[in-house]
Amino acid sequence: MIENVESQVIGLSIMVQLSRRVREAATPEEVGFIAVNESKQLLQYRQSALWMRGKGIFCVSGIPDPDRSSPYMQWLTECCKRWHTIDTSSCSTPEDLPGELSRSWNDWAPFHAAIAPLKSKNEGQLGVLILFREEPWNEHDLALLNELASIYAHGFTAHARKGGFWTKVRNNAFSTGINTVLIVLAVASLFYPVRMSVQAPAEVVPKDPFVVRSPLDTVIDKFHVKPNQAVAEGELLFEFDRTNLGAKHGVASKSYQVAAEEYRQAAQTALVDDKSRAEITPRRGRMEEKATELSFSRQLLNKTEVRAPRSGIVVFAEQSDWVGKNVSVGERVLTIADPKRVEMLIRLPVADAIDFALENPVRLYLSSDPQNPLDGTLRYAAYKPETSPSGIAAYRLKADFAAASKPPRIGLTGTARIYGKKVSLGYYLFRRPLTALRQRLGW
Repeated sequence: MIENVESQVIGLSIMVQLSRRVREAATPEEVGFIAVNESKQLLQYRQSALWMRGKGIFCVSGIPDPDRSSPYMQWLTECCKRWHTIDTSSCSTPEDLPGELSRSWNDWAPFHAAIAPLKSKNEGQLGVLILFREEPWNEHDLALLNELASIYAHGFTAHARKGGFWTKVRNNAFSTGINTVLIVLAVASLFYPVRMSVQAPAEVVPKDPFVVRSPLDTVIDKFHVKPNQAVAEGELLFEFDRTNLGAKHGVASKSYQVAAEEYRQAAQTALVDDKSRAEITPRRGRMEEKATELSFSRQLLNKTEVRAPRSGIVVFAEQSDWVGKNVSVGERVLTIADPKRVEMLIRLPVADAIDFALENPVRLYLSSDPQNPLDGTLRYAAYKPETSPSGIAAYRLKADFAAASKPPRIGLTGTARIYGKKVSLGYYLFRRPLTALRQRLGW
C-alpha cells in the first residue's frame, strides 16, 4: 500500500514538472519535443510521434529533424489521416487499419499504439499524439496519456495566442466567413484607380550648355581649370602644344621675308632695266602668297590658347584624361554651364516604358539626399531608344525642375519616378507579368 502511494506521488511530481516545462517552453517546437520524448517519464513506450493540424507530422521521438519523404514518415502520415478524427484517448492495432497500412505496420512500429487527441476549447482539435510499444495499453495508461495530452494542448494553444489578431483571423476564417469578406475586398481593391508610374536612373545635367570644341588638330599641353570650377568670360581654359605650330610659323615668316626681299630687288632693278619689269608681277604674287601663309600660321598659333566664351562652371571629367591627348578639329573637350540652369536627364529602359505625355509630373530622389525629393515636369522624350552607358536600350527623357525648388549640383545622380495616366491597381501590379504573357502567347 505504501509503495503504491509513493508511486502515485512520484507520478504526480513528474506530471507537475512536465507541466512546468511546457509552460516555460519558448516555441511550439519545444512543446512538441517534450511531448514525444519526455512523456516516457510517465509512460513506457518505444516510439512516439506528434501530428498537428495544418502541419502534418510535427515531431518524432529520437529524430531531431525528420525527413518527410522517408517511407516511415509517409506511412505514419497516412495513419494519422485516419486517427486525427478520434475524440478520446484509445488504443489501436494493425487490425484497425485497412490494406497496405495494416500490412506495413510491423515494418515500422510495435504492435500496440495509443492515440491521444490534443484538444483546445476555442480552436478544436489541434493534433494527435501517438505512442507505440509491444505491450497492450491499459485504462490507467490511457488516463495518464489523456492528462498529458491536455497539458500539451494547453501549451500549443498558449503559443497560438501569441500570433495576435491576424493569427486568430486566419484560424477562424472558414468558421466566421471573414475569409470570404477578405477575398471580396481584395478583388474590389484591384479596380481602385491609381496613377501609373515607373522608375528609371537619372542625372542632374546642365541645361543649354556651351560646348567648347578643339579648334586645332594637335595635342593638349596644359589645363588651367579644374572640373566644376567657376570661370569668367575670357579666362584661359587650356593650351595646345605650340612646338609644331611655332616651327611652321617660323618657316612661314622666313619664307615671307625671302619673298619680300626678292620683290623689293625686282622693283629696284625694273627702274633701270626694262627686262626686269616682267618679274615684278610674279614676285609680288609670291610675296602675297607667303604673307597669307604667315597670317594663317599666326592665327593658328593664337588659337593654342582657348579661353572661356562666357561665364559659368566648366564640366569635364579629369585633367589627366586630356593632357597629352591628340584631339581632332571640332572634338568636344568640355562644356561651360550655368549652375542655376539644370535639368534631369532620365534614361528609361524600354522594358519599363509606359504611356506618358509631356508636362507629366516627375520626382527625383537623389542618392545623396533621398529624404528630400525634387519635383519637376517632363519636357522632352526621345522617339527612338538608344544604348545607355550601362549597355541597356533606353529612351532619353529630360525634365525641368520646379521653379520653387533650389537647383541641385550638376553631376548628382539618383532615381526618377515618372508618372503617367491613371489605371486600376490590378493593372499597376500585374502590368509586367501580363506584358510578358502576351509577348509569349502572341495575343
